[in-house]
Amino acid sequence: MCGIAGIFYRDRERRPEERNLALMAAMMRHRGPDGYGVLTEPGAGLALARLSIIDLGGGWQPITNEDESVWIVCNGEIFNYVELREELVRKGHRFRTGSDVEVIVHLYEETGFPSLLQRLNGQFSFCIYDSGKGQSYLARDRVGVHPLHYAVFPDRFVFASEAKALFVDKNIPRCLDAVALDQVFTFWGPLPGRTLFEGIREVPPAHYLELNLMAWNGPRLNQYWQCAFEGDGRAEERSIESCSEELLERLKNATRIRLRADVPVGAYLSGGLDSSSIASLIVRFMDSEVETFSIGFEDKTFDEESFQQDVIQKLGVRHRRVICRYDDIAGAISQVVWHTERPVIRTAAVPMFLLSCLVRNSGYKVVVTGEGADEFLGGYDIFKETVIRNFWSRNPSSRWRSLLLRRLYPYFRQNPSRSDYYLKSFFGKGMENGRSPMFSHGTRWETTSAVKQYYSREHAVPGSLKERLEELAPWIPEQFKTWKPLERAQYVEISLLLSQYLLSSQGDRVAMAHSVEARYPFLDPDVIDFSNRLPPRHKIHGLNEKAVLKKAMIGFLPESVLKRSKQPYMAPDSDSFFRGEIGKEVVGKYLSEDSLRNVGLFDAARVEHLLAKCEKGRVIGFKDNMSFMGILTAQIFHDLFLAGFDRHIPSEISPPTLRIVR
Repeated sequence: MCGIAGIFYRDRERRPEERNLALMAAMMRHRGPDGYGVLTEPGAGLALARLSIIDLGGGWQPITNEDESVWIVCNGEIFNYVELREELVRKGHRFRTGSDVEVIVHLYEETGFPSLLQRLNGQFSFCIYDSGKGQSYLARDRVGVHPLHYAVFPDRFVFASEAKALFVDKNIPRCLDAVALDQVFTFWGPLPGRTLFEGIREVPPAHYLELNLMAWNGPRLNQYWQCAFEGDGRAEERSIESCSEELLERLKNATRIRLRADVPVGAYLSGGLDSSSIASLIVRFMDSEVETFSIGFEDKTFDEESFQQDVIQKLGVRHRRVICRYDDIAGAISQVVWHTERPVIRTAAVPMFLLSCLVRNSGYKVVVTGEGADEFLGGYDIFKETVIRNFWSRNPSSRWRSLLLRRLYPYFRQNPSRSDYYLKSFFGKGMENGRSPMFSHGTRWETTSAVKQYYSREHAVPGSLKERLEELAPWIPEQFKTWKPLERAQYVEISLLLSQYLLSSQGDRVAMAHSVEARYPFLDPDVIDFSNRLPPRHKIHGLNEKAVLKKAMIGFLPESVLKRSKQPYMAPDSDSFFRGEIGKEVVGKYLSEDSLRNVGLFDAARVEHLLAKCEKGRVIGFKDNMSFMGILTAQIFHDLFLAGFDRHIPSEISPPTLRIVR
């Protein structure tokens, strides 16, 4: 795992300055604290901030081929590099290092681009520079674990893992993309390819950019993989017993190869099914004692300690835990926005930020975790909600079908004010559009969009929720309508929420803030492809989520975990800023009337009314909490990136190691 950057000039004789490239790497030192590598030659420059995990002494980048005509900088890991290396050596390729990244260079020589992408089992974003052909390629893995930003100008093309590295060049404007902000306040993240900065783009997951440096006719964006399901054309269904056996074997292999490292590997352990499953497999592959890490909460509403202890006792692992308090969340929120480079509408990223700090302070650079199981195996409540609503839509006049939602959301039973009329009016919206992306996620997007009522008159963004939804069209494949209701909901969750929110705000960005690489066996290509061929009933059986995974893990995990109800990972939102002095200071700094008026995004009077509700503990569920968090973090974002960014640019470069390749 690293931070990568580079510059290509239209003038093929213009050589990038070593200092500028090193500064770009320095802005991402959290991604690679072990040293920097820089390559400069006429027309091109590459840079890397290194987190050394494989071939600690020899795996420095940029890495080249035998005749130094092809170079690469890569952020991430190629987990099947051992097998690929053996194959390439048999074909006559000579390796200079033991690094996993070097296989990409030789695979490029052997198969060309983009064919090599189909051979890689990994999580990556990289840039290949072929000086002989005057070509360059930038690519991201299938689900977009690691970020990759770029900007195009008449005289140059620049790229970096994080946008902040691009802004080392003070000629690159830092302007808010108002539409992208509105997308965050709808979909929880900008749509693929977009960032919060005008003129700064991101390579979408499963895409690559092709640059012809000789013709200089602009980058061409191409897609090399598409998430797809069997849909109505599914072959004869296999039994859940057979499927669970195969899923377990694929997970074992995915976990085994993700333990490849020359440093110790730990594991996250939330107490839920997904991380516990991976931890149980790791125990079977590692000779030494396994160390696991978890989050605990001062607010016991969010705490899962009892389940964590059950798994710890079953597996016999050594365990460390960080307790997250209200003031911890308030105190770290600005750092989280700095690393995520966007506003966030929940605090859930903050405990993950604190957890990765615990991991690093415990002497670990790598953790294996369970993200991806909910998306690909049907774990979220929104999937069960979709199944119920689809069943209800077949007979909309039924008085009892909608009541199944009370089984899914018990708080409806506990709150008499949530009448049957409310339940039907809220969840009954869009029932006639069963094959639309709006069907499964529309209620969530409407809830999130509540923050937009606080926009100032000056900032009001043109475009209704309907127009935001129209922007989804390029990301919805033609076969979408042929898939089952659950699969359509899964696709929306995977293509929008997984890469644009979860793996970004709660994954790569907050892990790498403390130089920790997170690895995800459930996102292994073989596991994904198998999961997408599973019958929906093997994922959600009745209202039993991830049924096939639970069956696969019988005997591996305690009964308490296998039989527990799904508890979504959440953290205290607005409460974190009104229970302690640190939170009140944060609110006073960023949400004062003067601050709101100076930034100009939100109406100060309306925000003041929201703050009064929060302070008195009268927030109305998710709408008020997400509105509060969206406003607060947008204000912090403005302060960090649009108003005061220059104070973060280092004046001197002082890495532990700076290697000038040439």
